[in-house]
Amino acid sequence: MAFDVARIRGLFPALGDGWIHFDGPTGMLVPEQVASAVSTAMRAPVSAPGGAFPASQRAESIVAAARRAVADLVGTDPAGVVLGPSSAVLLQRLADAMAERWTLGDEVVVSRLDEQANLAPWHRAAKRVGAVLRWGEIDIETCELPAWQYESLVSGHTKVVAVTAASGAVGTRPDVATIAEFAKRVGAAVVVDATYAAPFLPLDLRELGADVLVVSSQAWGGPPVGALAFRDPEMLERLPSLSLDPEVRGPARLELGPHAYPLLAGLVASVDYLAGLDDAATGSRRERLVTSLGSAKSYHAGLLAQLNTELRSLRHVMVIGDAMRRIPALAFTMTGKKAPEIAEHLATQGLCAFADEGGRGVFAALGVGEVGGAVRIGLAHYSNIFEVNQLVRVLDELR
Repeated sequence: MAFDVARIRGLFPALGDGWIHFDGPTGMLVPEQVASAVSTAMRAPVSAPGGAFPASQRAESIVAAARRAVADLVGTDPAGVVLGPSSAVLLQRLADAMAERWTLGDEVVVSRLDEQANLAPWHRAAKRVGAVLRWGEIDIETCELPAWQYESLVSGHTKVVAVTAASGAVGTRPDVATIAEFAKRVGAAVVVDATYAAPFLPLDLRELGADVLVVSSQAWGGPPVGALAFRDPEMLERLPSLSLDPEVRGPARLELGPHAYPLLAGLVASVDYLAGLDDAATGSRRERLVTSLGSAKSYHAGLLAQLNTELRSLRHVMVIGDAMRRIPALAFTMTGKKAPEIAEHLATQGLCAFADEGGRGVFAALGVGEVGGAVRIGLAHYSNIFEVNQLVRVLDELR
């Protein structure tokens, strides 16, 4: 494996700002090749699909390339890839479409580990039709989401099990495949939010057991574009269409209005960037993605382990949770300090990190708001040991 972080850092012009970026959970910085792809597409003549002239054909080519790129990323058929402005918007569309066939007393299972993007749409849909929302609970010590509880959470009334592939707040990676097995026993659909997992792990929709998987290219340095990937493209035909055109088929049934074609060109470039994280990766784009993201997983596991160990050695710092399987993200509190105060101090030292007041999501379940909130730290592809050491040093001095 050849994950050369120095080479990767050279792909990001924005790192020239001199700041240390631990704000990865809100979206990584943009690689040069992605910015170039977007600007090049904006300069080219692009029209609406369906015409016999080059500008129209270019639009069709961009959309097809974007569907193929996402399909390669998650291991599915391009015919099952729905494109849209964000994962949150697409999840809302999916929930609206699926809920049209629910009735009073049907059930939806969500989890305390998930972000609002994969909670709010299902809550709204359930409330609208009188369905019951059931919750997968987390272990408050480790922030694990035990898969065994889903055996009793699902029932013959369960229509959807929505779960995250990884938490962007505390880093936990639940056992999605086992959760999906329980869901399949009762015929429930499994919707997996892979927004935070996609930049760091090789994804295979079938191995996860997901029926639908959602990603956001912004998470790995792409443009603000999201995608829903269906394991079975025929599932799209069974959902009510939300399109403005009642005659459309396939992915367009959940797509509204014209696409932002330059952003889709950037999406393709961003997936190519992921495929090149390991400069020794060879083969098809799918094969290179699996190799490169496997290398990224190994690199970040080592970096996160060191950061985790160093932070836990500071007596005034408490790292939240200690899951066995995780992505390179964590959160912490500090004795006698509120999270916004800590984040502001980090900014004065040239470090970017966000404070979370703890009022919702996993932090609300843990009662983090009662101790002044938590600071969220997310590593990125360009994070290195020097930056980790700087963070630890600054926190050590803040007493």
